[in-house]
Amino acid sequence: MSDRLAPGDTAPAFTLPDADGNPVSLADHLGRNVIVYFYPAALTPGCTKEACDFTDNLAVFAAAGYDVLGVSPDQPAKLAKFREQESLEVTLLADPDRTVLTAYGAYGEKTMYGKTVTGVIRSTFVVAPDGKIAHAFYNVKATGHVAKLLRDLKV
Repeated sequence: MSDRLAPGDTAPAFTLPDADGNPVSLADHLGRNVIVYFYPAALTPGCTKEACDFTDNLAVFAAAGYDVLGVSPDQPAKLAKFREQESLEVTLLADPDRTVLTAYGAYGEKTMYGKTVTGVIRSTFVVAPDGKIAHAFYNVKATGHVAKLLRDLKV
């Protein structure tokens, strides 16, 4: 498990395929605020709730100057199915080798149902226009997280 990121750290650069297999880079968003959220698996109840909440608030985030990227270890084809099935508008990125998840400290040991397991740590990062981490939230809850993020960002 990598170290956790903190405000002021440089956001690890990445280029990952989206649900259509097209490359998307963090650098594509330089000069804008970017919300990068990491979730365990497409097409699961908690991750669906979180992705739908981001989609429902995408216009609010955009109006406040934020782009939103969701990252999971799923393959692009599963992300495409997830997007279609749930009518998601948020950009979903595939990190099947977990390189980016690890770089952000969003993959490692966590407690699940009282047991220690290795997996995706549901996390959200706000990357400032200069490429630095403005906010780092680890172990977030799928339900209510987007509302809390809107409050924390005063959006």
